[in-house]
This record gives sequence, structure tokens and C-alpha cells, in this order.
Amino acid sequence: MKFVAISDTHGRHASLKLPKGDVLIHAGDITYKGKRTEVEDFLTWFDKQKFAYKVFIGGNHDFFLEKEKKEGIEKMIPQGITYLNDSGITIDNIKLWGSPVTPKFFNWAFNRKRGDSIKKHWSLIPESTTILITHGPCYGILDQVASEEHVGDKDLLARIREVKPKVHLFGHIHESYGTTKSGGVHFINASLMNENYELVHKPTVFDL
Repeated sequence: MKFVAISDTHGRHASLKLPKGDVLIHAGDITYKGKRTEVEDFLTWFDKQKFAYKVFIGGNHDFFLEKEKKEGIEKMIPQGITYLNDSGITIDNIKLWGSPVTPKFFNWAFNRKRGDSIKKHWSLIPESTTILITHGPCYGILDQVASEEHVGDKDLLARIREVKPKVHLFGHIHESYGTTKSGGVHFINASLMNENYELVHKPTVFDL
């Protein structure tokens, strides 16, 4: 099964040229200002993409997804699209789990304080997870900002070492776009924008 991974499009999704695949996954920051109209525009575009399965999570820019009630969001989402928020879906025996949570930084959406507040979200990740989708990275892996500081979450790294998913897909840190493997896990930072919010990176394709 061929997966196409994208993240951090910030409202620029209409400019994308996506490769063919079976499953399209967006790892959050679908909007720039987090408005309802931006979410609606994204969903209209996402619905038109020719993939058998389409999955997305929110990100720290996506304020509407955090503030709106679950029932309201569900009514907006077209059939054939799955929105994950500390939840999962199974596609042909491949178990996906998604969370929009990132460590607190100013007052962005889905922020949690490092330590117990964020750790309780990671504890929800099932041991059977094949593809883990979080908006932010774990500590030390594709998580460096322009200053070369590592800003990923250590508790997320610990949980990944326990669960050992085949793939950890994320975005958030535009400067660290790319892929690497560590401890049997394929890590993918799928941020399509660079640190200047220019749409310069390509979607990442992988097979399972």
C-alpha cells in the first residue's frame, strides 16, 4: 500500500501537485490563521484528491479544530475523510493513530505543558500502532529549528521506543524536513514549507 505524506501546508494546499498513492495523510497545520473558512476550504480540496483513503490531524495553527465541538467538526467532514484527534483508524490491517498535540509554545492550538500534561496524550497511543501521526516531532529526531536547538518532546520519544511503530509521521518544524530511520522506526518530517513559509518541499511517499 502506497502512502503519501504531507504536513504544514498552511492554506496553500491548492498549489500542491501530489503523487499517486492509496492513502493521503496530512500531519497538521492545514490552516494559517486557524479560521473555520480555512478549514472548510481545505476539506473541499482534500475531498477532491483521488486517494482511496484520506486522513488528517490538526496542528498548532488550527485553532478552529481545537475550539469547535467534536459533533460540529464531524458534520463538516465529507465521507471518505478521517479526522484523528487522539484516536485511530485501521486500513487493511495497518493501524494509524493521530494526535495534534505539541509542547507548549506561547498560546498556539493543541499546546500542552511538557511533562505530565503532554505525557497523558502519548499514553493513549496503542501498542499495536503501525503508523503514528503527530503534529510535532519527538526529541532529537528531525526536530531542530534554525538555531539548531532540539525542540521535540522527550516523553513522545520514550513512548515511541515502547510502541515501536513502523512509521512516525509529523511536521511542525519546517527546518527539519526529511526522513531518517532509528531503532527500527521510519521517521518522516513531512513539512512542505520552509522556515520562511515558502512552499518548497515535496510530499513524502512510502510503502507498507
